Amino acid sequence: MLKPGPRNLITDVPGLLVGCVEDEAARTGTTIVLCPEAWTAAVDVRGGGPAVRETDTLRPENSFSKAHAICLSGGSVFGLGAADGATAALSARGHGLRLSPGTPAIPIVPSACLHDLANGGDKAWGLTPPYRELGMKAVAAASADFPLGSVGAGRGAMAGTRKGGLGSASIDLGDGLIVGALVAANPIGSPYMADGETFWAWPFEIDGEFGGQRPGDLAAAIEPIPDDSKLAARLKAGANTTLALVATNADLSTAEAQRVAMMAHDGMARAVRPAHTPFDGDVVFALASGAVALGADPMRRLLLAKIGSAAADCLARAIARAVFEAAR
Repeated sequence: MLKPGPRNLITDVPGLLVGCVEDEAARTGTTIVLCPEAWTAAVDVRGGGPAVRETDTLRPENSFSKAHAICLSGGSVFGLGAADGATAALSARGHGLRLSPGTPAIPIVPSACLHDLANGGDKAWGLTPPYRELGMKAVAAASADFPLGSVGAGRGAMAGTRKGGLGSASIDLGDGLIVGALVAANPIGSPYMADGETFWAWPFEIDGEFGGQRPGDLAAAIEPIPDDSKLAARLKAGANTTLALVATNADLSTAEAQRVAMMAHDGMARAVRPAHTPFDGDVVFALASGAVALGADPMRRLLLAKIGSAAADCLARAIARAVFEAAR
């Protein structure tokens, strides 16, 4: 039976570091994922209201579809400033492209933000939103070990009518191949089945990582959004978004990483109901270090499918872990 990596975090993919910081007064935060050697990167946007930066840079037809970091943040469009801080901090360390001698290093830091502006925190920041500083602090805090729950980009998140948060999970596929996921879960949909206790992601749980609850006799899930559902109050523009990153140490091309990001969105749909609504800004980034060679076709395509499927499973587990840990 397959098992998670030793941490059961995305940092089980060798070379990744994650930094999480919060502004408690504003009830918001930022999470940065560092891969300063510039990993192959891709992104797939499925939500109807995304807040993103430098996603077009990762398109496979462009000249440098790699990333030195991925920045996830609260704050909606204001949170995009966290990537400014992360970019400055990484450049000061010498990480990034150098197009001419003597010029600053240029880090590529794609970013996506969720909407947590209505969560009751103090957002009266005027001309000085906290996110640029949070981005710099997140780079400084980056480590292989990091907390889950109401931290980082998940600090002000909601999942349906429950607290959302930051979650992560990994899987060891054998032969040195690792897949991991990180998520800031703030969906309009619910991560719970009709009993309000069992996660939709329960079939993918490993070793009780999000409580071990299993379904009993439940009503059929027929209504897309039941008329009496409390979720109806969340059906408004800008209220939601699930931000995710999946990573592997396989030697993927940009197009292959794009396919993994696309497949990983299935994990979101497995763990949240409904997902990818017009009110969500759901985004999945994919990173690949290139350390493990997949070989040639047809085995390569088979392994790519396995990685994409594992990424979806890890993402479903990470969403449930985010909500489980935020409630503890």
